[in-house]
Amino acid sequence: MDWLNLVVFPILRTLALIFGLLTAAAYLTWYERKLIGRFGARYGPNRAGKFGLLQPAADGVKAIFKEEIIPNHVDKWVYLLGPALALLPAIAIWAVLPIARGVPVVADVNVGFLWILAIAGIESYGLILAGWSSNNNYSLLGALRSAAQMISYELPMGMFLVSILILAGSFSLVGLVEAPRVWWEWLWLWLMFPLFFICILAETNRSPFDLPETENELVAGYQTEYGGLKFSLFMIAEYMNMITMSVLMTTLFFGGYRLPFGFLGDIVWLGPFVLAAKVLILLFIFVWVRASVGRPRYDQLMAFSWKFLLPVSVAYMIITVLLTVFFK
Repeated sequence: MDWLNLVVFPILRTLALIFGLLTAAAYLTWYERKLIGRFGARYGPNRAGKFGLLQPAADGVKAIFKEEIIPNHVDKWVYLLGPALALLPAIAIWAVLPIARGVPVVADVNVGFLWILAIAGIESYGLILAGWSSNNNYSLLGALRSAAQMISYELPMGMFLVSILILAGSFSLVGLVEAPRVWWEWLWLWLMFPLFFICILAETNRSPFDLPETENELVAGYQTEYGGLKFSLFMIAEYMNMITMSVLMTTLFFGGYRLPFGFLGDIVWLGPFVLAAKVLILLFIFVWVRASVGRPRYDQLMAFSWKFLLPVSVAYMIITVLLTVFFK
């Protein structure tokens, strides 16, 4: 029965993961629209189903039945490849994210950190190829912005991840969650969290760092020539990235599926619910930032990364090494 464990079960877990992520991304749009509505003293979606809960399904049906138009001036195959490449990295990172003790989503490998760093390096390809293949000036500018922005913010994000790796002493994300930490390690990690969160906002093109698609300058940036289901794939990818990065931040900074201070012990079935509660709080912060903070100029965005975040991340990593050498 080895073929069941090696082939069938991993495929079933992967399919369940994809279905769950697509459903979660769809309902994250409802969650965001409800919160944005409340921030603006409005109701948000409330017509399709009770409390508007069928709104994601209505949006999905509408996108599926929209006419699919491929402009004549685009590079067709690269144009079609862009939305898929934007979506795949958000799913691929889940291969190593733990959801409960002894319950990996796909695989518990001892190089989870390296996997995340590798996938983070290809996240920008879908947006860049979409903008370039559209043969549209606004799309090309959006692609160039996306490339510069993501590469710039990947550097400090990578430095912060290396710092966490130094503290953890393991490449395994499961090991990171399970390993005990002393109080100063938690404080040191939480000191880094706001800066890491800023990097994540830039990496996921979330407001206020959604400059590759800003409508008041670039129409829709790299998405300008896309419509129907192809446009929806970019939207799904953005929301899926929000969920994925929230799970990653929960795993790195807030104990993953474990309750604080070992409360209630380590009950396996409780793990996914604890993880989901922490993720919902982080997603609330994503939406809160969108509702509260205006976009910076593009030069300010880039200067903040190169002149502030990168030096701070390098200094943080050096101090982390010293703390690890002398206090662990």
